[in-house]
Amino acid sequence: MTNQETIDIPTRSKRLFIGEEFDLKKWEDLQPFYENLKTREINSVQDLRQWFLDRSELESYLSENFAWRYIRQTCDTANTGLINALQFFITEIQPKLAEYGNELDKKIVENAFLGDLTEKGFDITLRGMKKAIEIFREENIPVITEMQTEERKYGAIAGAMTVTLDGEEITLQKAADRLQSTDRTIREEAWRAISNRRYEDHEKLDDLLNKLVSLRDQVGRNAGFANYRDYMFAAMGRFDYTPQDCFDFHASVKEAVVPLLDEMAKSRKDALKVDVLRPWDTKVDPKGLAPLVPFKTGEELLDKTIRCFSRLDPFLGDCLRIMKTMKHLDLESRKGKAPGGYNYPLDEIGVPFIFMNATSNLRDMITILHEGGHAVHSLVTRGLTLNSFKHTPSEVAEVASMSMELITMDFWDEFFTNEQDLKRAKIQHLESIIETLPWVATVDKFQHWMYENPKHAVEQRTEEWVKIYSQFTDNVMDWSGLEQFREYLWQRQLHIYEVPFYYIEYGIAQLGAIGVWKNYRENPQAGLKGYLDALKLGYTAPITEIYAAANIPFDFSQKHITELMQFVRTELERLKI
Repeated sequence: MTNQETIDIPTRSKRLFIGEEFDLKKWEDLQPFYENLKTREINSVQDLRQWFLDRSELESYLSENFAWRYIRQTCDTANTGLINALQFFITEIQPKLAEYGNELDKKIVENAFLGDLTEKGFDITLRGMKKAIEIFREENIPVITEMQTEERKYGAIAGAMTVTLDGEEITLQKAADRLQSTDRTIREEAWRAISNRRYEDHEKLDDLLNKLVSLRDQVGRNAGFANYRDYMFAAMGRFDYTPQDCFDFHASVKEAVVPLLDEMAKSRKDALKVDVLRPWDTKVDPKGLAPLVPFKTGEELLDKTIRCFSRLDPFLGDCLRIMKTMKHLDLESRKGKAPGGYNYPLDEIGVPFIFMNATSNLRDMITILHEGGHAVHSLVTRGLTLNSFKHTPSEVAEVASMSMELITMDFWDEFFTNEQDLKRAKIQHLESIIETLPWVATVDKFQHWMYENPKHAVEQRTEEWVKIYSQFTDNVMDWSGLEQFREYLWQRQLHIYEVPFYYIEYGIAQLGAIGVWKNYRENPQAGLKGYLDALKLGYTAPITEIYAAANIPFDFSQKHITELMQFVRTELERLKI
């Protein structure tokens, strides 16, 4: 596969169990297949293997069916038909899948032939099944259904947010581009407009989180856990680290990374020649240069990214060419789209979908590199035997994406033909990585507190947020007169609403990604091979083994983080010469 004309477009495997023409309309369409799996006799290891294959086929179909409902709804949050189609799956299908899933897990974990399944990965899948049985409670099914319905409200609220600047109604993402303006008045106007618009809905979002915390706490307690945090560590399959490791991460970041934020903020204040550094001063080029514009349209962004990937490795470029040919991308920001960006795996076809809100800035360029890394991960694992083998924990999945941001750097001249712009882009991205780790620690520590104290009042939550935020931010920024906005910075983080506790992974994976990049810097061929070797394992090995395949440590210590920060700092100094 080398160009658009000769590219091979993947096709899904034949549906040998559910049939080629199967189309989900109602639960009764599915039930016979689940009954088959539930009641089928297993008299040999061959029978057992076939049972796993049939269940995997069924679950792949359902996973992709749900994926398309979610994708279409996030692409058009105001479309009632799409909202209803997603809601149907959440309320009518998922509760029954949870019941049958538990029964199927219980049927198989004590099977006499399990020891004869020697293929790599079955032990990891079985470990997850046993944990799922352990935490399953029938009384949680309706609670989780209600919870998922509530979680979807965040995207609708945030997706409806617009501001009017210069007489034009625009999305918050587009308005945020003005924060890079060299005119401080324009920056302040945009920042205040965005912040005021978010603040308009702060009570609505507070109420939504109150309801979610209450429902989630109920789920955790129903399952016999002290709190929802402990339940989620089990539900997310965190076999390789504990809450204490997260606390160690917070402490290490505070000591090893936060001092760098002070240095960067002081340097920015001096370069901008301002009396005080304000929140609208953080995105502008400190030398007063115009904002970087790596692309102008979504199509241009995609084509440049394909060329960038291809120069790193032709196979990587082909991954995105396949997605382009199949129209598995929706890149540009527009009114009515949900916020954020994602790469959504499509388990039957094995070719994922990338969604994002691109305008024309550097952050958008980084986003497609990031989601493109996820996409590569999906494509290199599409041939693994079971659906469960393809779904890696986030601590691994985010290494795939964050590493791609860094190992493509040598080819960013596809986006920036001017040498100075190229250097600026690299500097801005590396500085953003330094900023990412403390923000991850902030959000994660905040979530630990919320679910350890689920009965907290809104005022207590606000007070705790400000306290935690102050531990992981610089001491240079002046927030005077803007305190109300600082108190609600957390509401912009959709993970808190939609995927609770899915955030520390970004910090863990960022450390891994810097390690991958360091290896690539020392030996590009070996570094890239290690990266792809780790990705190809999917979830057929523990996290520590996958990291070892990439030749990177799974380590949250202050010593290790300090070493990685020193490497990033050295690269930054080289670029600033």
